[in-house]
Amino acid sequence: MAATKTQKSRPITRAFCNRDPLVVAPELLNKVLICRDGRAGRIVEVEAYRGADDPAAHSFRGKTPRTEVMFGPPGHMYVYFTYGMHWCGNVVCGPKGEGNAVLIRALQPIAGLDLMYAARPLAKNDRQLCNGPACLTQAMSMTKLQNGIDLIAGDDYAVVDDGTPPPSQLVQTTRIGLTKAADYPWRWYVPDSPYVSKK
Repeated sequence: MAATKTQKSRPITRAFCNRDPLVVAPELLNKVLICRDGRAGRIVEVEAYRGADDPAAHSFRGKTPRTEVMFGPPGHMYVYFTYGMHWCGNVVCGPKGEGNAVLIRALQPIAGLDLMYAARPLAKNDRQLCNGPACLTQAMSMTKLQNGIDLIAGDDYAVVDDGTPPPSQLVQTTRIGLTKAADYPWRWYVPDSPYVSKK
């Protein structure tokens, strides 16, 4: 893995991910998503999806070929295609078989920005590189090829803790762009971050 890991950095653990997504999601804030080639971004916005308890979750109606990864071991990445044009990346969490995941909605770019701009040539500034789930997958070159990868083993991508704690006061609100369970307050973001997709 690239030199974006520091001596203080360590991958999140399987035990960290093997919990309720409503617990994992806010604790992912300020963790860092890193790529082998040196790109890295601090997670500043997330949404939780809670399997059979959540009509908005892809896994709500059970396992399908599309959602199989969601039901697998925690700590893997679930990548799906949406609106016929965008990829979105999620951290699978909770016990195996439950179909839980946390959508990474926005990153604060912190390394490899030249590669991010190359992947997102229409971005006009650093804020626009990763301020949305589709933007960040483009900036990080994440596609269906990353569906199912192990973020803890970190062969190509990983989520690491660099010692920055989650914000002591974070914002909790409803999720974005949903028609089902739109009133569930299962979105969290870092207050005052200019990199959040929508406030």
